[in-house]
Amino acid sequence: MSLHQRILGDIEARILSGEWQPGFRIPFEVDLAGQYQCSRMTVNKALTQLAKTGLIERRRRSGSYVTQPSAQSAVLEIRDIKLEVQSLGLPYSYSLLRKVTRKSTAEDRTRLDLPASVAILDLSCRHFAGRHPFCLEQRLINLSEVPDAETESFADIAPGPWLLNRVPWSAAEHVIRATAATGDVATALGVAIGTACLTVERRTWSNGAYVTHVRLIYPGERHALVANFTPSQAR
Repeated sequence: MSLHQRILGDIEARILSGEWQPGFRIPFEVDLAGQYQCSRMTVNKALTQLAKTGLIERRRRSGSYVTQPSAQSAVLEIRDIKLEVQSLGLPYSYSLLRKVTRKSTAEDRTRLDLPASVAILDLSCRHFAGRHPFCLEQRLINLSEVPDAETESFADIAPGPWLLNRVPWSAAEHVIRATAATGDVATALGVAIGTACLTVERRTWSNGAYVTHVRLIYPGERHALVANFTPSQAR
């Protein structure tokens, strides 16, 4: 193994093991060169390769830092946010911000395709990756279709997995948008107002009616969407 590969492997191992957390400043090139008794050029080569893989970010005149992992959601699949966070190697936690039962508004009826005003459950909650907010969830549940949701506290389980375990869904619709964080969203996600966010809106259908509409808002720089496709038979 070359010295360059050894340096590369040592730094990569410290990042992937969690010893060096996101935001950690990696020792300067001159310090690493002294530690490994090599030239700065050898260290620079290793750091450049790590930056290309996305594990570190190199900032001019500031140094090199461990990057925040970027999560990937499947566009055509309903996934548990807890699993998304755990796939990053980070601890997951969840907190309920609001739970209100109310009559549906005109906007609610559009989102859930309701013919008339009915009772709905309005929920807002946050999902965390480690100590940092990962996603803000804003959800409406049609209580005509899922009456048990009204008495569920959602203190210990998020609405998404709770619904998946109780209501067999037959179809879902995703809408993906780039948005800017408003005041309430910025506060919930711990970002500045106007920060670019990735917003995924989803409606889930079961037994001929929409059961829920959810809006999942992620800080844009920390999240990516992935979809897999197969070739069409048409030419």
